[in-house]
Amino acid sequence: MARARTRGIRAVWATTAVAAVAAGALAVMPQASAAATGGVTGYATQNGGTTGGAGGQTVRATTGTQIHAALCGRASSSTPITIQVEGTINHANTAKVSGTSCNTADGVIELKQISNVTIVGVGSGAVFDQLGIHIRESSNIIIQNVTVKNVKKSGSPTSNGGDAIGMESNVRNVWVDHTTLEASGGESEGYDGLFDMKDNTQYVTLSYSILRNSGRGGLIGSSETEVSNSYITYHHNRYENLDSRVPLLRGGTAHIYNNHYAGVNDSGINSRAGGKAKVDNNYFEDSKDVLGTFYTTTTGYWQVSGNIFDNVTWSPASSDYKPAGPNPQSNTSISIPYAYTLDNASCVPDVVSRTAGAGKGLQVSDGSCTPTTPSPDPTTPPTSPDPTTPPPSPDPTTPPSGTNLSIGAGSDGTSKADGTSYGNVRDGNVSTYWSPAGATGSISIKWGSPTAVAKLNIREATGATGRIGSWRVLNADTGAVLATGTGAGVITVPKTTLSKITFEITGSSATPRIAEYETYAG
Repeated sequence: MARARTRGIRAVWATTAVAAVAAGALAVMPQASAAATGGVTGYATQNGGTTGGAGGQTVRATTGTQIHAALCGRASSSTPITIQVEGTINHANTAKVSGTSCNTADGVIELKQISNVTIVGVGSGAVFDQLGIHIRESSNIIIQNVTVKNVKKSGSPTSNGGDAIGMESNVRNVWVDHTTLEASGGESEGYDGLFDMKDNTQYVTLSYSILRNSGRGGLIGSSETEVSNSYITYHHNRYENLDSRVPLLRGGTAHIYNNHYAGVNDSGINSRAGGKAKVDNNYFEDSKDVLGTFYTTTTGYWQVSGNIFDNVTWSPASSDYKPAGPNPQSNTSISIPYAYTLDNASCVPDVVSRTAGAGKGLQVSDGSCTPTTPSPDPTTPPTSPDPTTPPPSPDPTTPPSGTNLSIGAGSDGTSKADGTSYGNVRDGNVSTYWSPAGATGSISIKWGSPTAVAKLNIREATGATGRIGSWRVLNADTGAVLATGTGAGVITVPKTTLSKITFEITGSSATPRIAEYETYAG
């Protein structure tokens, strides 16, 4: 039966609220299926699999700067980490953070030249508002249970070339799952793609996600000669009120199954430049030209089975516009290397509506058209303390017992504001202080011979308390990260013998003022 729909990209449909959800276990399924466990599926299971930050530290972030600080606080660019995100991430709270284990930038979540990272929305939800996620020269990345909306390439503010999630330059093994990716218009309104891959991106899965209200769903390859991108799986996603590129496939192989297309306005799955798309058990409704080779004479290929076409219209073919319909037939054969279970196309609208998008409890289909919640239940909030909340510490004006080793030591730093001195943090006088030249910077205590340190006490100047945001403590002899956290006060680190210890401020609400940087053996 035909269903009434408002056509045109300017008919923006309402955004669903992000419901309460906590992070579940993120596991690898060597032989992926759409069933039960909620683990990684599709081509992201190949090439060694996709595990993200499994096995590493878990931290909490409520700003983009804290996400960057978590990446920069790792011992190396490949140290596994899971970053639990809650709240609204936007330009106002996303700044560049520097470090040897990261390569970040202002105004975008930058996952560049890194590996083994999971970013997962928890609690009341994670919304990246007008702020894109950029994955470049990276591998083994999981993005789960987040909303990314209204990212622009023109107008103000701009981010990530207008892509909600964009991947480029030798990216490998990415799983994007239970996300909501949306815009509020097309290219003329300043938006680009919702999910783009280019410049040799391979082994990617997009699952249980919503893509809506945009001119462009996403591409695989940026030109007819850029065909190095391949092995992409799309399953159990909802494509809603999109003009085209669902996806645009230039070369390479894509597996597209159990997706619900509701309102493709101009052209749909666009296989060209030799691309091969295996299109299984999808439900297409109230749409136009949902499969074919469009806007080019360099043709592509497809293998089709089990799809339902409900109120789909087809245009006449021309030299550069070749719809596969009105009766789509396979023109190639594609072998899929992983296990998967197909839902019947007739139930796809229902099961996708109940599972796809952020805030759905990470539910998946059991392969028989029934939503299933992974175990442990990801909608149950964790009972353990926030992993980034430091344990209760003494009054920061009361130092730990013992001798303050900073007295009589040396000090240096990355920069100092006019009228301040590095030596002010080790003079025992809380009336003097050091400030960096900007909002972030580092200050170090150093000794002429190796010294054992187990505790620090960072004391802010009177009238400037609460300015220090995120920080990390480094063994300056080796570069190892000893601790990360937020706010001033007593910090416990693994007892370490070293010649220099650095306190690096990676985020602040105003120019920090450190009156004393005390160090203790225990």
